[in-house]
Amino acid sequence: MTSPTQDSASDLVRWAAFSCVLVPVVLVLYGTSLGGAAGTALGLAAVTGVCRVLLRQSERGAARLSAEEGVPPRGRHGRTHSGTASGTHSGTHRGGRHSGGTTPVD
Repeated sequence: MTSPTQDSASDLVRWAAFSCVLVPVVLVLYGTSLGGAAGTALGLAAVTGVCRVLLRQSERGAARLSAEEGVPPRGRHGRTHSGTASGTHSGTHRGGRHSGGTTPVD
């Protein structure tokens, strides 16, 4: 069975291929030369091909990494092995407003 990520990647490639056909047709309908539309189609096909290769490579890398770790991939704010989030300690905050002090700043 394919994962939802692979399904969405396949859908993305299908839509890109559809665009490679649709865009030149629309350009010809609006008066662009056949040569210009063909050049556009080739350019879109090249970009789509490169994106497809990079997307597949990324999927293989993510699958390999999750297989090596033995756990599913986690989000950016996942817990580390020590139980604290992303190296921060309990009670500490980064950025935002600070509640300490009532002295106005000039």
